[in-house]
Amino acid sequence: MIRSIAIVSLSSGIIGEPYVRFEAEIGLRRLREYGMNIKFMPHALKGLEYIKAHPEKRAEDLLQAFRDPEIDMILCASGGDDTYRLLPYLFDHDELKNAVTDKVFLGFSDTTINHLMLHKVGLPTFYGQAFLPDVCELGPEMLPYTRTYFEELLRTGQIREITSSPVWYKERAAFTPEQEGKQLPALPDRGFELLQGPPVFSGKILGGCIDTLYDCFNGDRYADMPVLCEKYHLFPDASDWAGRILLLESSEEKPKPEKYRRALSYLKEAGVFEAVSGVLVGKPMDETYTEEYKRLLIEVIDRPELPILFNINIGHALPRCILPFGVHAVVDVEKQSIRFGD
Repeated sequence: MIRSIAIVSLSSGIIGEPYVRFEAEIGLRRLREYGMNIKFMPHALKGLEYIKAHPEKRAEDLLQAFRDPEIDMILCASGGDDTYRLLPYLFDHDELKNAVTDKVFLGFSDTTINHLMLHKVGLPTFYGQAFLPDVCELGPEMLPYTRTYFEELLRTGQIREITSSPVWYKERAAFTPEQEGKQLPALPDRGFELLQGPPVFSGKILGGCIDTLYDCFNGDRYADMPVLCEKYHLFPDASDWAGRILLLESSEEKPKPEKYRRALSYLKEAGVFEAVSGVLVGKPMDETYTEEYKRLLIEVIDRPELPILFNINIGHALPRCILPFGVHAVVDVEKQSIRFGD
């Protein structure tokens, strides 16, 4: 059972900005109602400019959270776009390897990089939710589907099974105090969609935000990101992908099909699709480019026997489940479920 949560800002420092303080208070109130002890790490609330300028302090917070015996769970405040800058401060002298302990780590989006870092040092992690976008949801409560998995993780420290959500929600147009208490309208969802391949497959899941994975190979956003990712061998070798299930979900930037194609091509060139046992694809935010992404997945991967499961409620579209990384998963499309640990 989780009793103590550390909140870290490993990418964006937005949680420290005055204009989101009212959102943070909503989330803190909800966590306290669960009986949680909450600890913001020393630099988590320093704001956007400070966090941007001090990757070494972000790394320091992560290491301290792992070393603190009173902390059960490390919860990312949000995502962002430059988590890769922590690499030297976590790997030059095996800092992360020497500090990591068996704690729950939860985040998504650019936190994909942190998941890959922790994969390197052998820690299973949890992908799919974060403090600001999920616990601090402006509606009367956390979105029910999202809350179900968050509560399971708090209660048990694991996720045993996910199923498809019956509904989805468009992204909130504004995040202002006036929005507090306003429920998002629900739209009917259509469940997990098998694009190709057998309906049952298994393996340990790994992956994350396709935009972030793209930046591991392409320096258009940050010229030094592919350089550092290669230097520290952040992206797993093809042999490490053998038998795994690749998770891909797309960001709020809603990558255009041309970029999505390039991202898939980078992964293909890295040998990922020849190695994995299947691909899970998160529902695109607001269903933007849904049909284009489906077509590109089939076309670029070009392995008709490889199962590709689309429309998972994970990543940037609402609501969000939580997927355990590093735990054996069995995907059953007919049952609309993914079970873990069997």
